[in-house]
Formats: sequence, structure tokens, C-alpha cells
Amino acid sequence: MDRRRAARRGRGGREGGRGGGAVVRGIGRREALELLELEGPAVIELFARASRVRHERRGDVAALCSIVNARSGHCGEDCAFCAQSHRARAVIERYPLIPGDRIVEAARAAAAAGATCFSIVTSGRRPGWRDLVSIARAVERIARDLPVRPSASLGLLGVAELRVLRDAGLRRYHHNLETAESHFGAICSTRRWADGLRPIAAARRVGLSTCCGGIFGLGESRAQRVELLAALRDLDVDSVPLNFLHAIPGTRLEGQPPLAPLEALKCVAVARLMLPDREIRVCGGRGRVLGDFQSWVFAAGADGLMVGGYLTTPGRPVADDLRMVREAGMRLPERAAGG
Repeated sequence: MDRRRAARRGRGGREGGRGGGAVVRGIGRREALELLELEGPAVIELFARASRVRHERRGDVAALCSIVNARSGHCGEDCAFCAQSHRARAVIERYPLIPGDRIVEAARAAAAAGATCFSIVTSGRRPGWRDLVSIARAVERIARDLPVRPSASLGLLGVAELRVLRDAGLRRYHHNLETAESHFGAICSTRRWADGLRPIAAARRVGLSTCCGGIFGLGESRAQRVELLAALRDLDVDSVPLNFLHAIPGTRLEGQPPLAPLEALKCVAVARLMLPDREIRVCGGRGRVLGDFQSWVFAAGADGLMVGGYLTTPGRPVADDLRMVREAGMRLPERAAGG
């Protein structure tokens, strides 16, 4: 297929949204790979196409989320990108579960900054019941007292644990697939790729919204990027966080070069075209990889950002992100508009 034609294709029903009863299909894997291989002026046409789909299916309000690293380090998994892995030599803070008051205060700060979703994140395969109960109590306070949707990312939880959190007021559960199944063995050996499907299925079973994405730049091929996005589409998740590797000294991927900004933005655009009506947020690594191109994420089809700090690396000032959203022609959530 001619590359410019590939960038322009799909203005019709295949990218239709849920509204009006249209079936949302998105582009197929073959076309997605062709689009990732575009170069030159055709890339700008790709961004225009993705931006149009974002505007039609998601609107122009930027969804903002924030997290707290509620338990850091001492993780028994061996994920090659992660500074919290027991195999990593990275210099990070390591601590047990923080008190509930600190979790609630972090949620309060996130709400004040304009975030509409706040996630409690812990290292490790899953928390024990004592920690889970403490987290549930914090969730209950957040749901009761703050204008922010409580979310959590606590590892490989099952139905019983997720019911406890749901009954406390949790609205969304997050667990990333990280990368394509065909590349997962090069990244992690302590669990199977398919293990990551179970908490998403369990969350859906108890009625929670689902959030699941991955990381680009782990040494995967373009075809494997498409493979990951196709898996996320098959999972039918509500929100898709896209991360870019920020190689941290002391991790196994410390020498992995960062993606070029336009390569990363092509990933965002293809994600939008494959998942036309889903929430697509750009999260970890955007500062390191995109640099001065950060505001382009919306032109490439994203409709959300993670603001504030990440797990083991700092973010940039929230005020800078709010200004960037406005300058990109997006609207802020109502509570953030005055930020």
C-alpha cells in the first residue's frame, strides 16, 4: 500500500465510536504495522488522522491521572526495566506500605492538581491481607471525601481481594501487560505473560473499570508493538496507559537507547487507530523520550496524561503540564481549569 494512502485510510466506519450504535473495530494489525513504518511527511498525515479520530471519539478534554508509590522496592519479580526488582542495583527508596494518612494526602494533592483518577501502586506480586485491608481503608476515605476516582495497581489480585477493594469504593483496577507475549520472556522470567490477564479478568468480573497498557522501547520490534496493542484490544479494557522506557542505571535495560520522539509518537497514533474509542494516556518516560515533543501526544491521538511523579522517577511540575494541555488546544477537566 502507498504510504500516504495508508496514513489517510480509515475515515469511515472502521473507526466508528460507541455512540450511535456503531461497532468499534479500529484498524487491523497489517495496516498498523504499515503505519509504524511510515517516514517523512506521511508521519504528519498519520498524526492528523489519529487526532481526528481522538476528537470524534473522545473529545478534547484531557483526562489527568496521578499515582502514589505506596510500597517501593523489594519486588521478587525480575522485570528487566524495573528499578524495584530484586535483581536491580538501582539506587531508589525502598519502604513498606506507607500509612493510610499519607495515601489520602497524596490523593488530596492529586485532586487539587486536577487529576480525575488517583491510583495506589505497590511493588511486588501482590500485597498480603493486612496491607490489603489498610489500602481498602484508604480507598474508602478517598471515595468518601475527595473528588477523584480511586484506582489501584497492586499486582496479581484475584476476585476475593478485588471485591474487598470494590466494596471500599475502588472504581478502577490497573495491571500492565508490559510488552507483547512474544517478547515477554526477554523481559521477565519470574512469571508468565498470561498471568497478567487474570487480574484484568477478575476486575471486570467484580464490576471494576479496567486499565491496562505497556511499555514501548524495551527492545521489541514494531511488529511486537502491534502485537501488544492487538492484545489490549482483545482484552477490551477501558483505559490504555502508554509508557516509554526510561532506562534507569542499575537495571538490566540500563543501556537500552531511548526511542526517537517521532517513533514514540507513531506508537501513540497507531494505538488510537487500533483502539479508537478507548482512553489513551501517555504516562511514564514521556519527558525522557519526547522532550520538547511532549505536547504532540494530543496531536498524535492521546486524550490523557499522568501528572506528577512516577514510581521511581520524578515528573515535571503539574503547572507545566496544565499549561501544555491548554497550549495543545485541549481542554482541562473542570477542576483543573484554574490550575
